[in-house]
Amino acid sequence: MKITILSTAYPLRGGIAHFIGLLYKELKKNHDVNVITFKRQYPSFLFPGKSQLEDDNSLEKIPTEVSVDSINPFNWIKIGLRIKKDSPDLLIYKYWMPFFGPCFGTISRFAKRNKKTKVLTICDNVIPHERKPADISFTKYFFNAVDYFVLLSEKVRDDLFKLYPNAKSKVIPHPIYSNFGSSVGKEEAKNFLKIKDEKVILFFGFIRDYKGLDILLETMSILREKLNVKLLIAGEFYSNKEKYFNQIEKLGIKDSLLMYTNFIPTSDVKYYFSASDCVILPYRNATQSGIVQIAMNFRKPVIAANVGGLGEVIKENETGFIVEKENPKKLADSIQKFYEEKKENLFVSNIEKEVNKYSWEKFIASMLELF
Repeated sequence: MKITILSTAYPLRGGIAHFIGLLYKELKKNHDVNVITFKRQYPSFLFPGKSQLEDDNSLEKIPTEVSVDSINPFNWIKIGLRIKKDSPDLLIYKYWMPFFGPCFGTISRFAKRNKKTKVLTICDNVIPHERKPADISFTKYFFNAVDYFVLLSEKVRDDLFKLYPNAKSKVIPHPIYSNFGSSVGKEEAKNFLKIKDEKVILFFGFIRDYKGLDILLETMSILREKLNVKLLIAGEFYSNKEKYFNQIEKLGIKDSLLMYTNFIPTSDVKYYFSASDCVILPYRNATQSGIVQIAMNFRKPVIAANVGGLGEVIKENETGFIVEKENPKKLADSIQKFYEEKKENLFVSNIEKEVNKYSWEKFIASMLELF
């Protein structure tokens, strides 16, 4: 089968680019696949990070055509007409943000004029975490040109059915991010990061307000009276960092934190997970989270807020804990329980039994059954 993927991909960086790289490699085993990505993903004033480009030379690269301009309608028409001419059987998008709705919707409409190409979108979200006035109209403009929907959690399916109750869709759990390599020993990882503490919990990923780092900081102020544990914060600020630093100062917890707030290169991710005992997701809202699949790759338990589809992947008291959202006290109790009841080895053993459910081979097979 001939397949075109249009999405964030190498040389752009981040979780979605990693997802597309793994998707490409698995599809390429049995199909003719090409990847088209952005020459301009966001206007610079809309991008909160320091760079949109991957600069890790150790990253395993995939071939991509860098040609889409997210804010140029003439470019969308040109790309759409070229895909129409190329005539793939399937055009696949990764969709997570309504900003891309006009771009993806226009490209799809022109591509489908060949009467052959079908459009499939893999949805991280339908309704975004941080909503804006045009979100629904932009999303509908794209979704009206979509034939098939792959949804990464039941929560995303529920959101889709509010807009399109008869959509041809399938819920397929987010596969594991295997591109970060395997774990290293805790001692090796801690030496690499210059960590000397015995108990370490991890908050990982871009720091946005909906991810609830402020809740976890409140949790640390409770824990420091009960448990000698350090919070390893690893990820770039995508929101106002000053309010977090002010909160840390106010709570007097600076000595309980290990902060690495630059972008984490792909080759270094294994050290942050391997140095930690468990991963904490104190989200205010979510549909699902790729961080859970990274944690699973490194066989790390996860303690997460009960939001979106997180409870679909994290098995309560088997591979982690699910706690009431926006409740620092409940989160502190779960972290304390994790250590006092020595849950780590049991949870790791249970994760080993779960891993095969989330293989890329199974994800692709299930996705193509829908097509």
